[in-house]
Amino acid sequence: MFQTTAELRSAFLKYFESNGHQVVDSSSLVPHNDPTLLFTNAGMNQFKETFLGMEKRSYNRATTSQRCVRAGGKHNDLDNVGYTARHHTFFEMLGNFSFGDYFKEDAIEFAWNFLTQTLKLPKEKLCVTIYETDDEAFEIWNKQIGVAAENIIRIGDNKGAPYASDNFWQMGDTGPCGPCTEIFYDHGEHIWGGRPGTPEEDGDRFIEIWNIVFMQYNRQADGEMLPLPKPSVDTGMGIERIAAIMQGVHSNYEIDIFQKLIAKTAEIIGVKDLQNKSLRVIADHIRSCAFLIADGVMPSNEGRGYVLRRIIRRAVRHGNKLGATDSFFYKLVPTLIEVMGDAAKELVSMQAIVEKSLKAEEEQFARTLERGLQILDGALNELKSDTLDGETVFKLYDTYGFPVDLTADVCRERDINVDEAGFEAAMAEQRSRAQAAGNFGADYNAGLVIEDDTEFCGYTDLVGQGAVTGIYVDGNAVEVLSAGQSGIIVLDNTPFYAESGGQVGDKGLLTADGIEFKVSDTQKFGSATGHQGEVSQGEIKLGQQLNAQVDKKLRHRTELNHSVTHLLHAALRQVLGSHVTQKGSLVEPERLRFDFSHFEGVKAEELKTIEDLVNTQIRRNHQLTTAEMDIEEAKEKGAMALFGEKYDDKVRVVSMGDFSIELCGGTHVGRTGDIGLFKITSEGGIAAGIRRIEAVTGAAAMEHVAEQKAQLDQAAALLKSDSASVVAKLQAQLDKVKSLEKELSQLKDKLAAAASADLAGDAVEINGIKVLVKKLEGADPKSLRGLQDELKQKLKSAIIVLGIPGDNKVNLIAGVSNDLTKQIKAGELVSMVAQQVGGKGGGRPDMAQAGGSQPENLDAALASVIPWITDKL
Repeated sequence: MFQTTAELRSAFLKYFESNGHQVVDSSSLVPHNDPTLLFTNAGMNQFKETFLGMEKRSYNRATTSQRCVRAGGKHNDLDNVGYTARHHTFFEMLGNFSFGDYFKEDAIEFAWNFLTQTLKLPKEKLCVTIYETDDEAFEIWNKQIGVAAENIIRIGDNKGAPYASDNFWQMGDTGPCGPCTEIFYDHGEHIWGGRPGTPEEDGDRFIEIWNIVFMQYNRQADGEMLPLPKPSVDTGMGIERIAAIMQGVHSNYEIDIFQKLIAKTAEIIGVKDLQNKSLRVIADHIRSCAFLIADGVMPSNEGRGYVLRRIIRRAVRHGNKLGATDSFFYKLVPTLIEVMGDAAKELVSMQAIVEKSLKAEEEQFARTLERGLQILDGALNELKSDTLDGETVFKLYDTYGFPVDLTADVCRERDINVDEAGFEAAMAEQRSRAQAAGNFGADYNAGLVIEDDTEFCGYTDLVGQGAVTGIYVDGNAVEVLSAGQSGIIVLDNTPFYAESGGQVGDKGLLTADGIEFKVSDTQKFGSATGHQGEVSQGEIKLGQQLNAQVDKKLRHRTELNHSVTHLLHAALRQVLGSHVTQKGSLVEPERLRFDFSHFEGVKAEELKTIEDLVNTQIRRNHQLTTAEMDIEEAKEKGAMALFGEKYDDKVRVVSMGDFSIELCGGTHVGRTGDIGLFKITSEGGIAAGIRRIEAVTGAAAMEHVAEQKAQLDQAAALLKSDSASVVAKLQAQLDKVKSLEKELSQLKDKLAAAASADLAGDAVEINGIKVLVKKLEGADPKSLRGLQDELKQKLKSAIIVLGIPGDNKVNLIAGVSNDLTKQIKAGELVSMVAQQVGGKGGGRPDMAQAGGSQPENLDAALASVIPWITDKL
């Protein structure tokens, strides 16, 4: 009964669905419109705005199995993952939620009945905790559920915790908060540990399996806690923990999901010891890495991409420790899809790009290891003591991704110690920075919350009438807005489209007799539409009827650009592949921009094909149709969901023939022919795995074509050609320039050879070694290396330093013949000179170059060369 993780997930969702809860799909691991979170880390994240009253849903009870990532910052110590029984980077959080519906009594009863009746867990194995002052929760547990008083443990505030305390939860420094009650499972006397609240509570005997948060308050920035108008419930139960209990094991890594991933990893690498901790690390990490990439995160050197890169490289390093000699990590994706079952549906559609991304990062890391070894080797060669400093160890780890244990291995082979204390100090600083980056911080009460509803009539009309239901100035409700004042006007009915789904808000006018309000933007505030702008005439009062008139020209141009994004999305998927998904968009009157997932740059011929395909659909003049239907019916029809949109049970489906079918609440043209013309103006990368296309339509596209034609005509005139022959004429000119550059280079080489003969005579001897130090006024910096080689050949055994001053810059080169590199290294020499002219540089022992920004110091810098060399010899 309910043995596999998949069966448990299904049983949980069905139980709460049978108790009136709406089953809601897991949200993305990249939080929607939430600056406070690096990753989705709890089931309630997608319901934040609902709990805050900023968003209304068609249901007031929900249940989910939410995928979560906790890696880096305060949420998880990555180095513990794989070595403890319950540390993970990725986990699934089973949850049930009440938005002002049921509260403590029902929430406790739901949890207890599921555990003891559905899962049949022994009641004597369970104990509970409550917040120390929550007598109401105590009474429910004791009197209604029947839990003995000695098994109900009161837990108080832990003042040092960053997110409030044990058994009192809050969203952040501000926002919804309230007391908790937790359910613990006793794994048995054979495992060390004590009950919650005892000195031995950190043991593994009693494990928290379910946390129920009673959201009763809204904490203000000054610390005051105001009662929420509709107390709510937020719960969470880690599926891995309950699966371990149901499968009769103690460690999460012994459950079915991990055991299959561990076995597959061992098979791929060729490992026989299935208890090896490195196999656990890899099994955990493939889950977070694969799902993060599927949700649009790509390995990079900052933000979410940096965390992903660290996790991938940690997994690969553990594979290397197990003996992996080739790329292996990406090969686990098919097994992951298999063991995750229904929870992997997003992963299935992105499987190809996930595998490709993981393999590319693994191959890049192999090159990183090679580069790291070179840097480490150089650092050890220049070491003046028997200890490698912690800063260097940290730089190798943090900047180059070079594993610390590998640094220690290399040092051990050379009898060199590692400054572990210095490394730990640098790591502590890095953790502090990571925590600051992970806790973006926001005042949840800073957003304007409006309880009113606005009916939108702007799909069919650009003029309308509405009663003023709210007036706001600087976030405060007022009753009157006078001429010259700026504010937000809320109407009960409006044709103005509020910014959503990438489409900017409408502009226009609100008017009445003697009244004019210029709308500069339109925004959503929950279910209300806010018209932002300024009163240019008269006075607006609550309850007043206003005429609403949208700027027709701006709306029409915006609609052209919005409709074409649907055609562009479909064309991208047809030309580049089904892995392409929208990752963001901006639709405004002047232009459009469209962000999408794709692993590499779009080739010129692919862009032309995409542009031609979109224009073909425009010329076909498809009628644009809209229909409202159930979300499941829309999915069966093949409708694409747009990035960043939230959808209710009933959705609006926008179709353009059979070429494009998408869920969209935006405004559009009547027929695709209205768009006229589509022209791509640019394509480029904005993040790892994310590309951006910018484009124009209609009259703007015609203007763009005209501008390009004008530029072509101008280029033809400069080349004394016509536009039809400009490419051939330009190629001829480029060939001529290339020939002249080659000729010039040859002349410079001859001049350098001649100059070297004269310069060689200026060398002086220091302890029997020839040394040449020279400032070359007006010389070509590109000739430095050739000149240095010529001088080496003439002087045979010598040390050479040449400097060329320029406008606010200096070019330097140092050369040392091979027989002298043990005594003098060119890199050290040129760095010494460069530091005096505001620069830096480096290179090989026999040749090194540098630059600087202080030519006025060049004479003095060159004068220091001979004393420096004399001191070294």
